[in-house]
Amino acid sequence: MPVLNRIASYAEEMKGWRRHLHQYPELAFDCHETAAWIAARLREIGVDEIHEGIAKTGIVAVIEGQGDGPAIGLRADMDALPIDEITGAPHASRVPGKMHACGHDGHVAMLLGAAKYLAETRNFSGRVVLLFQPAEEDGGGGQVMVQEGVMDRFGIGSVYGIHNAPNVPFGHFTTTPGPLMASVDTAYVRVTGKGGHGATPHETVDPVVAIVAMVQAVQTIIPRNVYALDEAVVSVTMIHTGSASNIIPEDGTFAATIRCFKPDVRALLKKRFYEIVEGTAAAFGVRAEIDYDWGYPATINHEDEAEFAAEVAREVSGTEAVDARANREMGSEDFSYMLEARPGAYLFLGTGPGAGLHHPAFDFNDEAAPVGASFFARLVERAQPLG
Repeated sequence: MPVLNRIASYAEEMKGWRRHLHQYPELAFDCHETAAWIAARLREIGVDEIHEGIAKTGIVAVIEGQGDGPAIGLRADMDALPIDEITGAPHASRVPGKMHACGHDGHVAMLLGAAKYLAETRNFSGRVVLLFQPAEEDGGGGQVMVQEGVMDRFGIGSVYGIHNAPNVPFGHFTTTPGPLMASVDTAYVRVTGKGGHGATPHETVDPVVAIVAMVQAVQTIIPRNVYALDEAVVSVTMIHTGSASNIIPEDGTFAATIRCFKPDVRALLKKRFYEIVEGTAAAFGVRAEIDYDWGYPATINHEDEAEFAAEVAREVSGTEAVDARANREMGSEDFSYMLEARPGAYLFLGTGPGAGLHHPAFDFNDEAAPVGASFFARLVERAQPLG
């Protein structure tokens, strides 16, 4: 079964929804206008319940099926990125410095399309809980929604999400049981020594050479402390120090992104990072202050739910268009918190050629929205069939 005929008939309406959202991007938890607009569409669609103000600007909506049954959660993130858009599209962002460069506008359109279909047909038992989440890019809105009790409050038994994937063949789904995306932690280090003239280094305590040694040393964590088959990344991405060629600075900073898939490896990476930086600081006679931001956990699909989701994806896109044992990725996603709270699965949906995610020329392929909406709709109908 390809795209559901009824959902295919919504294609132009879904395109209009998506392109409206694209013009008015909002960041993090400050998605007030986005949330109000989504709530208005949900009222037009005729869902049974709308709960606003969850995780500040998040929305939970409920569609009742026919007869008793479990509750399934479907999630779409809705925040944008602090990027100046360069697409030149008629529907380009009208907000300077902000754009939907990750396709969350498309995710909302998919979920609204599924909601319209499910509210019209009600060909399922139990209830569907729609989770419109702010602050995926920055702030961990998924974690906040879980902490505010949405899983228990709405009786959610399982939860599913989709992310668009540019430059993956159009309509192709990829997922895998177990870890799909990495945890992400960020380390910020300030190194303080004693500045002075570059001609008299013996009168200084040079933070530059200490930082260089630290950066080199933390690169030994992966090859010498982590088991070779446990993928992990430590990437130093920023170094800032100095103001002139003849001055040894008083201090400097560097930062690193640290990613992996297993909790024990994550704890090891943090332990070794501290040991190496603090040990190197002692060796060079400088002071090191570490701010270690414990970020999103790994996105870990539940095996049965991942296989079920892949079955539904095959129904929508065909067997050859689904990779249910795809390679995992070092990117991160706060849907991970929902998967820690309930069984479920996360999938990528290919949208064909185009600029990559987080690129100023990115634009979501509107033709993919009916595919994602059909997946969500059939997921519900198959998970919670009538009779």
